[in-house]
Amino acid sequence: MELVAVAVVLAGLLAVTGAVGIVLRRRASRPYPVPRFDVVDPRRLGAAPDALGRTATLLQFSTETCQRCPAVHRTLAEMARDSDDVAHLDIDVTDRPDIARRFQIAQTPTTLVLDGRGVVRTRFGGAPRRDVVQLEILRLRSQSASV
Repeated sequence: MELVAVAVVLAGLLAVTGAVGIVLRRRASRPYPVPRFDVVDPRRLGAAPDALGRTATLLQFSTETCQRCPAVHRTLAEMARDSDDVAHLDIDVTDRPDIARRFQIAQTPTTLVLDGRGVVRTRFGGAPRRDVVQLEILRLRSQSASV
């Protein structure tokens, strides 16, 4: 009888832990408001001066040890290839603590969505979902069209 009670308690703990993990993972892929940064200069990141996209730039921060970063890189690079007004930059912050501090990178991957002027508009901590990133790009397109 005691063994059954222990098994029930352990199963309950496992279920709660799994549910918390699912909630945290879903929250990580949502965009959240960002404080206004100055305009991002791609040269300070080691990129070409004309590296920004006309409508949006998907600025990904990665590290050498990040396991999810390669998949995020493939997704974001594909999205940029499919749009002539979107660019993708992947910055490895492993040896660039100055950049990690500047953009307050506490986890990788972290993705910033910049508008056509290089202003940070959206921030994703963790692996962003493709559909959510596409919505952000559409939002920036509609804003740039109305200006």
